[in-house]
Amino acid sequence: MLNTITGLLAPKDLPAPFSVDYLVVAGGGSGGNYSGGGGGAGGLRCTVTATGGGGSLESALTLSVATNYSVTIGAGGGTTTSGTMKNNGNNSVFSTITSTGGGAGGGFFDPPVSNGNTGGSGGGAGIYANGTKGSGTPNQGYDGGDDSNDALANGGGGGAGAVGANATSLAAGNGGAGVATSITGTSVTYGGGGGGGRYTTTSVTVGSGGAGGGGNAGNLVAGDSGLPNTGGGGGAGSSVGTTAYQYGGGGGSGVVILRYPDTRTITIGAGLTGTESAASGGYKRATITAGTGNVSWA
Repeated sequence: MLNTITGLLAPKDLPAPFSVDYLVVAGGGSGGNYSGGGGGAGGLRCTVTATGGGGSLESALTLSVATNYSVTIGAGGGTTTSGTMKNNGNNSVFSTITSTGGGAGGGFFDPPVSNGNTGGSGGGAGIYANGTKGSGTPNQGYDGGDDSNDALANGGGGGAGAVGANATSLAAGNGGAGVATSITGTSVTYGGGGGGGRYTTTSVTVGSGGAGGGGNAGNLVAGDSGLPNTGGGGGAGSSVGTTAYQYGGGGGSGVVILRYPDTRTITIGAGLTGTESAASGGYKRATITAGTGNVSWA
């Protein structure tokens, strides 16, 4: 009821707050150049089925109608054709929730050593100067893998659901697996780490990307990029000795998926790319795949 003195709605007439579940996945890190470690997956935070880093499920947000809430979709760390690659993925944001971009894999000539970067999930270690694996962010993703002790193979990138595999004399590390969530109504896996590369002319196996969009390492060619809107880490490049240098793949972009009561309708603002699903099971879902802007509900 309208208050005739103030002209404002009485509290009992205001629309009730409502609950919003979310999946917020950041952009994945790039794979390491030349003979490098796999890129780490973007950090993953979720309120449905499972969340990243082995943490407890996140809590849904209580929101209000006719109020703007910020959204940013993190781009993957870009590939380069220069001597070094240290391109972490970019953060994704929904309201008060931020997921951290994945750590880049260590490249062969990264100074002073080919360490994997810290990120939502950590980048795999490169072999140059006995590089170290990158660390993941608690409750978002896992660490990358170590390189082999004989300087032949590199570690896999960490995934949102598992650590990147350590390399051995016979095989580079595979990327860590991602996390499956049913926030869309169907189980989909996000946040796989990138595969580690090799530095040899012998039959050392390169690393495969982790389930959830991680890129495969190149078999003496450039690594594959992580899949768009999964936060997958980029696969590493592989080299033949000190010639035929190859480059790591870029990280996959992130995504934000929102689930809310089917009595509400979302407005996806300027600067964002996204869609709203039809009502199903008492919910609607909005999937936002690119950009920065605001969302609101009526």
